[in-house]
Amino acid sequence: MDKLIYTAMTGAKVALARQDTQAQNLANASTPGYRAETAAFRAVPLSGSPTRVFALESTTGADFSPGVITQTGRNLDIAVNGKGWIAVEGRDGREAYTRNGGFQVSAEGILQTVGGLNVLSDGGPMAIPAGAAIRIETDGTVSALPAAQPNAVISVGRIKLVDPPDSELTRSADGLFRMKNGGTAPFDEALRVAPGAIEGSNVNVVEALVGMISLARQFDLQMKLLQNAESNEREASRLLSIQS
Repeated sequence: MDKLIYTAMTGAKVALARQDTQAQNLANASTPGYRAETAAFRAVPLSGSPTRVFALESTTGADFSPGVITQTGRNLDIAVNGKGWIAVEGRDGREAYTRNGGFQVSAEGILQTVGGLNVLSDGGPMAIPAGAAIRIETDGTVSALPAAQPNAVISVGRIKLVDPPDSELTRSADGLFRMKNGGTAPFDEALRVAPGAIEGSNVNVVEALVGMISLARQFDLQMKLLQNAESNEREASRLLSIQS
């Protein structure tokens, strides 16, 4: 009887965990550059009782397929063409990677993401001259055009674009990706961006909603199994009491 209880209990727990993942993805369906979260589970025998098995989370990964690129016409927006990442400075001071290419210039004149993270070049954060217009080339080169000298072009730097293997990246709690070994990825000269565009989330809303409905049904099934196990146990106890 307890085999059924273990199976149903861990099945319900897994269904809830997968619901959380789907809910997280749906909440970020409109977040630029977001990569859908994935989860994998494995069966683990209970210590001392190999016939009792738990389902435990194995890995939390990501779907690295690209999102749809939309033209915005904004000179501070870029989208990475194909594979690759934009290097930024995380809140912890470490280098991190994002696909969200919506930028802004801070009050201190530093090129940042809309979330306030410094965009990195091969030489660190990029300082923008006050009042200058910004132009970003397809290779990630950032130029500033001073308002007083519209024909003068000042080279600010080149956005650090990287393309490490997907298997070497891990999602951090802040939603950014970092190298699993704690290091930094090298500059990739071959990567290109689309200026005046933004990449959308790669979450398929329809699939996510259908998945949530399916998971809700799975959870209900596991709970019914637990109720059946309780009913069977109660009936067995009643029969034993009659026989005694």
